[in-house]
Amino acid sequence: MKQAQRQQRKTGFAGVVGQVGLGIMGGAFAKHLRAAGFHVIGYDVSPAALNALRKAGGEAARSCAEVAARARIIITSLPSPAAMEEAFFGKNGIAAGVRPGTIVIEASTMTLELKERIRRRLARRKVQMLDCPISGTGAQAAARDIAIYASGNRAAYNRCRAVFAGFARSTYYCGPFGIGSKLKFVANLLVTIHNLSAAEAMVVGEKAEIDLDLLYRVIGDGAGSSRMFQVRGPMMVAGRYLPAHMKAEIYQKDIDIIRAFVRGLKCPTPLFDGSIPYYTAALRQGRGHEDTAAIHAVLRQRAGLGDPTARRTKLKGKK
Repeated sequence: MKQAQRQQRKTGFAGVVGQVGLGIMGGAFAKHLRAAGFHVIGYDVSPAALNALRKAGGEAARSCAEVAARARIIITSLPSPAAMEEAFFGKNGIAAGVRPGTIVIEASTMTLELKERIRRRLARRKVQMLDCPISGTGAQAAARDIAIYASGNRAAYNRCRAVFAGFARSTYYCGPFGIGSKLKFVANLLVTIHNLSAAEAMVVGEKAEIDLDLLYRVIGDGAGSSRMFQVRGPMMVAGRYLPAHMKAEIYQKDIDIIRAFVRGLKCPTPLFDGSIPYYTAALRQGRGHEDTAAIHAVLRQRAGLGDPTARRTKLKGKK
């Protein structure tokens, strides 16, 4: 965390960071910021998430308004448009307590239209909002192995550099507000495709009676690998998709956002379009609470494969 501490000295920022939304991603941000020496005050609707913040050494607030009243830099990481509306403009939302000069680092994956509406409403209160979506899974966030695509006012970005260094591996300043989200849409388009390609490779290998531990190790070291193969491959090898790094039901929101974005561009996306039915099928099978790696189970079923644990035991017995 020495990088974060150097950034604190360079920017002159030291003090309280607010965290609104303490789920898989936001909870990880808060934990790393505490380790970097920041005082973190956070809020979430989940009592369990607030308890986890306390255990990490942070302070649990009673509302989003309390976070906003006490922190001049606030990070928001929220699961849905409804959650964002409530967190920002609900009765005890950020707008109810925020002070002029505050900077909001908005790290959720949402439509540009929604983020722009919130940015304009905050600007009327003399609050700067940065569009800062995250590239990485929940497991990567837990390991501080994420990248931030930051966009918006450059001076506000510079003010937040110590905070970014506290919870991310790398941060890119991408330009005017909204460019960060556009880059995130492109990144998630690739994630959607690569996740399915990893599942497809695993099922082909299993049908060919290749030990999946061997397949993961060998393919992962060659030209056929991808970050999704590396990150989600172990879940597919095990045939277990919990705990979720990204729940399938939440990722469906991201898929819908990308689909609307590329349609607006009138841009062909054949691989992305071809991937969508498998994510839909995972939801229909009741796998919404599982990781998006659960599309592997959809392919296994269509390939006529049985219990993955039994299959792996059988293949190992042949050695």
